[in-house]
Amino acid sequence: MSRIGKNPIPIPAGVEVTVQGNVVRVKGPKGELTREINPAMSITIENGALRVSRPSDEREHKALHGLTRTLIANMVEGVTKGYSRALELVGTGYRAAKTGQKLTLTVGYSHPVVIDPPQGIEFQVPAANQVIVTGIDKELVGQIAADIRAVRPPEPYLGKGIKYAGEHIRRKEGKTGKK
Repeated sequence: MSRIGKNPIPIPAGVEVTVQGNVVRVKGPKGELTREINPAMSITIENGALRVSRPSDEREHKALHGLTRTLIANMVEGVTKGYSRALELVGTGYRAAKTGQKLTLTVGYSHPVVIDPPQGIEFQVPAANQVIVTGIDKELVGQIAADIRAVRPPEPYLGKGIKYAGEHIRRKEGKTGKK
């Protein structure tokens, strides 16, 4: 049995979970998420917890078992606590600003880069060189953070660019290091 898949998902107070066929809908204090899961997996609600079970011990079903359980657990955590991802801008003159709902990045191009947030995503700019992406969908928060990082990825010689908070950039020595 899958170690992750066999664990029940506790449903906190204030969260409502409905399962209709292979569609799971989770509603909580921060919002509502809906996801279609693989029809081979079966989900049951018992004693205030969700259980995911698989039909057989085939390799594909084993993989889907843990994945399905984790996706649903992330939905439950998202509607209760939410998710956030922090980014840092490193470089002379690199800065971020919030204009209305949009994020404006000045990162060394001849023009500012404007990023419009999709539904359910918010940008926070606590400092000129910091951006925090928040939302209830873990997958979408991570994707938007990756898209912002892709505007100017960190480079290994000077370390300039947009990086995740806490990310370590391996530095290279450059031309003078070769002898």
